Amino acid sequence: MASPAGPPETAPEERTVSRAELRARSAASGRARARARRVPSLPSVALPALSLPSASSLTLPPSVGARLGELRDRTRPVWAPVLGTARWVAPLGWAVLALGAGGWVVGVRTGWTELLMLAAACLVLWLACLLLALGRTRVRITTELEPVRVSVGEPATGRVTVANVSKRPMLPVVVELPVGVSAARFTLPTLAAGREHEELFVVPTHRRGVIPVGPASTVQGDPLGLVRRTEQWTEVTDLYVHPRTVSLEPLGAGLLRDLEGETTQDLSMADLAFHALREYQPGDDRRYIHWRSSAKAGRLLVRQFLDTRRSHLCLVVDADPEHYEGGEDEVETAISAAASLARRSILDDKDTTVVCRGEKASRTTASLTLDAFARVALGPSDLYAQCGDALALAPDTSIAVVVTGPRRPFIEAQRALDRFELEVTKVVLTIDAMQETGVRHVGGVVRLNIRRIQDLRAVLASGALT
Repeated sequence: MASPAGPPETAPEERTVSRAELRARSAASGRARARARRVPSLPSVALPALSLPSASSLTLPPSVGARLGELRDRTRPVWAPVLGTARWVAPLGWAVLALGAGGWVVGVRTGWTELLMLAAACLVLWLACLLLALGRTRVRITTELEPVRVSVGEPATGRVTVANVSKRPMLPVVVELPVGVSAARFTLPTLAAGREHEELFVVPTHRRGVIPVGPASTVQGDPLGLVRRTEQWTEVTDLYVHPRTVSLEPLGAGLLRDLEGETTQDLSMADLAFHALREYQPGDDRRYIHWRSSAKAGRLLVRQFLDTRRSHLCLVVDADPEHYEGGEDEVETAISAAASLARRSILDDKDTTVVCRGEKASRTTASLTLDAFARVALGPSDLYAQCGDALALAPDTSIAVVVTGPRRPFIEAQRALDRFELEVTKVVLTIDAMQETGVRHVGGVVRLNIRRIQDLRAVLASGALT
C-alpha cells in the first residue's frame, strides 16, 4: 500500500539583484574602507639636532697638559725601567704568568692543592726566565760586507766581529743578524775580557734587489722563549744585487751632441767650438765682438762657432709582468738588457738616462745607475708617462730605447717614443722567447727582438743604434 504523498517541498526563493544595486553596494563598501584608512593627523614636532663633540675637539687646557707632561718627566725614572722590562716578555711568557696567577687565586679559594702546585711551578718558571735576561752585556759588534755591490749570482760574504769590552769574562751569548727576510744566528763562546770572536756569513744573491743586512743584536733569554731581551749594536747596511749584464761592443752614436769637440759643419753663434771671425751684422750679440781684431781691421769683427753635439742614450723599461709572455723572468731579462746598454753607454763616455717605474738615474756613474736598476719593484708601468719623465731629464736625447714585452701593443710603445724629437733614433727592444731574434724597421722605429740576454750582442752588431 502506497504511502500518501506529502506536501511538495518548496525551493528557496531566488532573488534577482539588479546592476544598480550592485553599484550602490560597491560604492558603500568603498566609502567604508576610506573612512577606515582616514587617520587623524597629529601635530609634528621638530627636535633640534644634537651635536656631540668630536674626539679631536676634546683637548686639554694648556695648563693641564703642561702639568701632565711635567709629571710624566718626573716619574720617568720609576715607570721607564718597568716598561722596558715588560717589553722583554714574549706573549708565551705573559700566558704562563697569567696561568700561574689565575691558578693561584682559584687554588687558594677552593683549596685545590694540585692547582696550587701547578700555579707555583708557572710562577717560579717565569721568575727564573726573567732572571736569565737580567744583566748588562758590554760588547762591541762590527759588521762588514765585501763587496756591497754584486751582480746576480756573484758571492757576497760578510763578517761579524764581537769584542768583550768589559773587565769580566762574558758568558755565551746569541747574536742575530737579519739578512733580507731571514736572519743569521751565531752562538758565541765564552769570551775573556778584551778578547774578540769573528763569524763569517754568506748572503744569497740569486735575484736582483737590495738586501738589508743588520742591525746586529744580542739576544738574552731562556731556552723556552718566555723572555727575550735584545739590544741592537749596529746599523743597517744595504747590499745591492745588480742585474746580470753582458759585455757589448761600443754603441752607435745616434744624433751627436758633443760639447767637448766633436764638431759638425753647422755654424752657430752660441756654442763652445770657436771657428773663425766674420764681420759684424745687425742683430749679433755684442758679447762675441773680438775687440782686438776689430781694432786692427778697422771694422767690427765677431766670433763665429761650430755647432758641437753629444750623444745621449735614454732607456725606458717596462717593468709590468703582464706584458711579458714569461712573466717575471722575462721582466728580469728586460732589466738586464737595459742595464747592459746603460753600462756600455757610460763606458763610452756618453750621457745616459734611465727610467724604470719610480727609479730614475741621469748623467751619473755606472754603479749608481745599476743601483737604480737594483731598486726597481715590478708592477704596472705607464710607458707614456715614463717617456715624459725621461724627456724632462734628458731634453737632448739622441737615442731613445723602450724595453718591453710582446703583450704591450707596438702602437703604445711607438706613441710613447713620439714624445721625443723627430731626429732622435727611436728603438723598441722586445723580449720574446717565442719570436726569432732580429731587427726590423717599422714606421720610423727600429724594432729589435731578443730571446735571452746573450742575444743582445748579436742584434746590436747590425748597427741598430747608429
